[in-house]
Amino acid sequence: MTVKHYDWSAYHSYVRPNKIAIRDLSANQSLTYKELDDRACLLANWLQKVGLEKGDRVAILSQNCAEFFELEFACAKIGAIELPLNWRLTKPELEYILKDSTPKVIIYDQSFSEISNDLIKDCNISDSLEIDKGDPVSQYEATLQDSSSDFVKPDINQDDLIMIMYTSGTTGHPKGAMINHQMQLYNVINLASPAFVATDTVQLVVLPLFHTGGMNCYANPVLHAGGELILIRDFDPGLALSILGDSQYKVSHFFAVPAPYQFMMNHPDFDKTDLSNLRIAGIGGAPCAEAILKTWSDRGVAMIQGWGMTETSPGGIGLPAEDAERKLGSAGKPLLHTEVKVVDDDGKELPWGEVGELYIKGPNITPGYWNNPEATANSFDDGWLKTGDAARFDDEGFVYIVDRWKDMYISGGENVYPAEVENVLYQLPQIAEAAILGVPDERWGETGVAFISLKADEKIEEKDIIQHCINNLAKFKVPSSVKFIDALPRNATGKVLKRNLREDLLGSDAPAIS
Repeated sequence: MTVKHYDWSAYHSYVRPNKIAIRDLSANQSLTYKELDDRACLLANWLQKVGLEKGDRVAILSQNCAEFFELEFACAKIGAIELPLNWRLTKPELEYILKDSTPKVIIYDQSFSEISNDLIKDCNISDSLEIDKGDPVSQYEATLQDSSSDFVKPDINQDDLIMIMYTSGTTGHPKGAMINHQMQLYNVINLASPAFVATDTVQLVVLPLFHTGGMNCYANPVLHAGGELILIRDFDPGLALSILGDSQYKVSHFFAVPAPYQFMMNHPDFDKTDLSNLRIAGIGGAPCAEAILKTWSDRGVAMIQGWGMTETSPGGIGLPAEDAERKLGSAGKPLLHTEVKVVDDDGKELPWGEVGELYIKGPNITPGYWNNPEATANSFDDGWLKTGDAARFDDEGFVYIVDRWKDMYISGGENVYPAEVENVLYQLPQIAEAAILGVPDERWGETGVAFISLKADEKIEEKDIIQHCINNLAKFKVPSSVKFIDALPRNATGKVLKRNLREDLLGSDAPAIS
């Protein structure tokens, strides 16, 4: 018997076969490491049987479930590439991604069967499997039962891709960040040690697994260590608190963007929930308010802040729990095996204390964007990834993200690029000019406001503009309100002066967010 220890599921199946790997509470399903690896082998066999070769893509459209990881490890065995799809997106958005990435197979949950069947037809996807957690003989389960554990093992190295994750693009279209085995490995190294991830770790996963925060903070590091994941299909504050406080689960780790922490601490069960088993609570994806940090810290929960991007695996910068209150607002210091610098407009490195664009470099950085050499070239400077975030170092070397270099804003932990929303607005023939601005929002952190200038003698109501966005954009991208103005303010070169719009909307003392 040959055991390849770089195959994570095969290794743990060999070393700790009977240990629980994944507990899917929504499906009332538990998988040991042996069962997880066996199912990954069966899926790998079927994928090759329908013609998948090394480098081919397999899409998955589902809320959180164990099948995300079965597919990940199946792809790792045969050199295929997993393509997690954001189920919040509309059909036109998903269609663009699928036509760009050209997967041969899509695996989808039965709750998305209607849109999936339309996508299969319109995007020429040759094979598919439907997951139905309520049916033990669903298409997915029946396929595994009819498959064997044999598959052809191609030569795979650390530079080969394991995943493509699409992120919102500043040009109006999402870009597929390529994620290779090396990135996944270094993310494990970078995140596991600071978060004390080990074999006895039990993590409740609430972020969507199509998102790098759900898949990699800390789910993949936990599986790499031989720990246990507890999955729920989608975040619910009351349900999450009940699991965190249940002594039978002994949840030691949790990760989320700020909004779920806020929703949980505002839930009536928060004060009476026993959080004594929770050793580490990671938080990222957006700046964290002091009230959130203090409320959870006062309950004895160690909060670990950080900064990262899909393109950085995502671990890039981390703030240890012991520095969380002392360095409030800081993202922390660069993680192990990463280099970070702050540069001016010409790419020249700035001294500590001065604000510039954040650059990052290391083995955890994406090799580029799928099928998009122009975006890849524009995103790098001599091997450094240009993050698009404005930052500074303090006198101790802690990094502060002080603004966003580009116009992106974050709504409920999801990145929103105004250009993408503006492109949809321009589909309406009545609109002459459109600009989206991210503004503070109590519930979501930030939300979008659309500034609209109409063509002469044209009329359209706010509700019709919002409905058009709802029909063509994911909910988190839809602007919350519309402001009609005569013309957008522009500078001499024609660039829209969003600072002027912000001052008109919020006053001259408003903080710069976009």
